[in-house]
Amino acid sequence: MLLLISPDSVEEAVDCAKAAEYLDIVDVKKPDEGSLGANFPWVIREIREAVPAGKPVSATVGDVPYKPGTVAQAALGAVVSGATYIKVGLYGCTTPDQGIEVMRAVVRAVKDYRPEALVVASGYADAHRVGCVNPLALPDIAARSGADAAMLDTAIKDGSRLFDHVPPEVCAEFVGLAHASGLLAALAGSVKQADLATLTRIGTDIVGVRGAVCEGGDRNAGRIQPHLVAAFRAEMDRHAREFAAGVTLAG
Repeated sequence: MLLLISPDSVEEAVDCAKAAEYLDIVDVKKPDEGSLGANFPWVIREIREAVPAGKPVSATVGDVPYKPGTVAQAALGAVVSGATYIKVGLYGCTTPDQGIEVMRAVVRAVKDYRPEALVVASGYADAHRVGCVNPLALPDIAARSGADAAMLDTAIKDGSRLFDHVPPEVCAEFVGLAHASGLLAALAGSVKQADLATLTRIGTDIVGVRGAVCEGGDRNAGRIQPHLVAAFRAEMDRHAREFAAGVTLAG
């Protein structure tokens, strides 16, 4: 399981760089513009320069509307600015067909420029609260559009969490659908250390966090702390070892 950490500034990215050995992906977003709010191109470039060259950078392009052309241009801007993973929040797509149309445009824009870049179709565990596509539709949308990964986050950051809206057994179904289509499965949404056993058991490929590694556990007022990143990684590794040992014993 890969650990994705989301700084909201270049200063926080520098703190991530101090903990680079404990994380796998540095994610650029702008929380005050939404769950998957897009940051500025120059911020993506500066964060790319601030973290070690071998550490991938991902960038969100926003909680996007159903406007394939607009979203494709935004995605191209993110990859040109140095992002390796391009995340698209399908906030304004109310049907799978709309999601596929947007994601196909994104995939073409990104892959024409950088074929090795990874495109992530992102949906929302609390989709019922904002009227967008059902979370379990995301793996099919990602697969049919040529994307590389399907992701779930929460749209409304009001203290509710991933498992409050999509219980573990449904998250497991999401992961299974993604894997059946050859996709990576990413999960986020106020994830805490206590969730890691479940996320490991269901086969999550990427876990995204912010609040859990911020001072005071506050994703908005707190700042990312390198020692909290290290502690989160240690807990991830512990669960991975225990799960592997359990599988071995069961075998």
